[in-house]
Amino acid sequence: MEYRTQVALLHRLFELIDRDSTQLNDACWQQSTEAYICATRLAWEREYLFSQHPLLITHGSHLAAPGDYITDDLGFIPLLLVRDDEGQLHAFANVCRHRGARLARGCGHDAKAFLCPYHGWCYDLKGHLRNLVPRDGFAGLQRREQGLVRLPVIERHGLIWVVPKVGASIDEARWVGALDAELAAYGFSGFSHFETKVLHVRTNWKRVIEGFLEIWHFNVLHRQTIASIFLPGIGLADRFGPHMRVIYPRRSVLQLRGQPESEWDLLKHSVVLYVLFPNTLVNGQGDHLEIWRVFPGKNGVPGECVAEASLYTPEPAQTDSARDHWRRNMDLLIRTVVDEDLGML
Repeated sequence: MEYRTQVALLHRLFELIDRDSTQLNDACWQQSTEAYICATRLAWEREYLFSQHPLLITHGSHLAAPGDYITDDLGFIPLLLVRDDEGQLHAFANVCRHRGARLARGCGHDAKAFLCPYHGWCYDLKGHLRNLVPRDGFAGLQRREQGLVRLPVIERHGLIWVVPKVGASIDEARWVGALDAELAAYGFSGFSHFETKVLHVRTNWKRVIEGFLEIWHFNVLHRQTIASIFLPGIGLADRFGPHMRVIYPRRSVLQLRGQPESEWDLLKHSVVLYVLFPNTLVNGQGDHLEIWRVFPGKNGVPGECVAEASLYTPEPAQTDSARDHWRRNMDLLIRTVVDEDLGML
């Protein structure tokens, strides 16, 4: 985050601290429970939110070098992302054009091609069909017309989005919008992956997102974990088109009031949370990055979802002490969000 933005936000936080209040809307909104239990509503969300909009799929560290690839099955189309020999990033449906088998599973490095495990059809890293089996078994078939189904993909500031719809497009500049310079300033593209956990949760997917968007529960639900770290009941929220930024100050932010503005550091003394529409939370924790992705379950039940939590570090964890440090961070994340927040939901 740029320095001038940090100073402006800190002034707003100090005003709230002086009033012993958080940022409030002009009026209350009473949400209908239909938003969380209606199967028709969920079907609309799947069709509109999760099929026609860019979805954040992964961090660029998983696809750093030619031949790196990653698959993703949390959404409603199986995805295959790969970086070709020229460094270009591609996103495909992870589906062989012959009989629909998955081409790849998990992730990997140094891939030269993708060989279908069903009949041996072979695709290069650009998605072109190179070999079909048997070679003379498909009279009239044009290989150039049977490449992998391509999906629009963008990579920006270490974050990778895909629209899981054939023929769609992404306006890169407009999608990130007013947050572009702010996200760039973090240098997320240089971070390294530490660990990812996939969680199956018995609640509507929107409730997982919403659980991050207020601080009033900290002193009660999180009294044994993180309540002592944060100032109670104080937060800022700003909208950026379809996205949002939420800030929760740590108690240590009070130390800045006696320091010159030139030494102010918002990131060291707060949690900055970006809600990237429609289903992703990017959590800047000062010394590391957390990414949460939340998807409805695939069985059409409104009260089930899948949440993926990933932790990324500024430098690779190559020593025992570094691994122990980030393991403790991951353990605190799990205790706080999984055991307490998701347990309550």
